[in-house]
This record gives sequence, C-alpha cells and structure tokens, in this order.
Amino acid sequence: MKSPKKIVQEGYDKVSHTYRADELSPTDESYQKYKSWVDGLAQYLKKGQTALDLGCGNGVPSTQFLAQNFKVTGVDISPVQIERAQKLVPEASFICGDMSTLNFAPEEFNAIVCLYAIIHIPLEEQAELLEKIYQWLKPEGFLMLVTGHNEWTGEASDWLGVEGGDMYWSHADRKTYLQWLQDVGFSILWDRYIPEGDGGHTLIFARKNKHE
Repeated sequence: MKSPKKIVQEGYDKVSHTYRADELSPTDESYQKYKSWVDGLAQYLKKGQTALDLGCGNGVPSTQFLAQNFKVTGVDISPVQIERAQKLVPEASFICGDMSTLNFAPEEFNAIVCLYAIIHIPLEEQAELLEKIYQWLKPEGFLMLVTGHNEWTGEASDWLGVEGGDMYWSHADRKTYLQWLQDVGFSILWDRYIPEGDGGHTLIFARKNKHE
C-alpha cells in the first residue's frame, strides 16, 4: 500500500501537464488569482530579498511572479514538476523533496509562500511544518498560505481524468490553522475564503513577530 506522500508524488508526476500548462494567459483565472496574491505579498518586500515557494509545482505562475523581483527557491515532491520548473523559471533555484523533512538555515527567508500544498501532507505533520516555516523566516518575515477551509482527509483515483493520476489530501479547518499559526508565534494579518467548486480553501497572510 502506497504512503500518502508517494501517492502525491506519483500523482503529480502523472497529472503535471494536465494540472498546469507551461504558460498561463493573463486573462486566465488562475493567472489573475496568483498574481493578485503575489503582488499583495510583494508590496511588503524589497527587491532582491529571499523567498521560498513550498509546493511550487512546475513554477507557473507563483514562482515566476516571485522570481521577477526576488531570489526564489522552489520546492516540490514531484520530479516531473521540478524538471519543468527548472526549464520554465531558470532564474530560480529548485529542490525536489518533501517539504516537511527539509531543513533550511534559521531566518533564511524574507517570505514563504505555500499555495495549495500543505493540504497534501498528512495532517499530523502539518503543525510541525508550520513551526519549521516560522524558524526559516527572518524576523517580521511573511507567510502566505492556502489551507483547507473545512476538515477533510481523502483520496481520488484518476484525478483530473488522468489514468493512474491518484491524489491525496488532508487538512484541518480554518480555525485550527489560524490557531496553529498563532501558537507558533505568527501574527495573522488577514485571512480570506477562496471558493472553488462546491467548496473552497482559506488564504492566510501572516507575519513572524520580532524577537523580544
């Protein structure tokens, strides 16, 4: 029986091109959504600062947008996604690996984004990952995070109509994520509901507190 992370890795290897094209039109809904989020983050940063994109996928479009102004490292568990990202966003650096087991230097990044990615990690590992993210951020660094809105764990077969493209999700609800972030030490600047189909996700913007 495959582990949840193996399901995610192999699933994205198979659905990579179906999930996201090499290029998005500026009129595409996903393009506009991600651009508004990255632009909202960018206004708090200075050109040339460091950013980490956890669950970067093929680099389109969040890593691309970040790389226009910042020194970006992208992380994804799927080798296919990372291979595409290296070609599509050559100005960024990429790591193929499990974000929950990676280690970066303390206070290495000015900003971290994790968009629709933490929800593919087993729920019992997520609070610890948020603690690590807090440590990786510089004082007053920023986190932009897309989480689940309601609690749910489950799998899908042939996701997006791709044969063998199985997928796994696991997430808590909005209130739990906000509490976890505050427990770690983040200040919540705002959160928003992002509708999708019959359900939706929560977009959270948080800041690491100054050293006392």
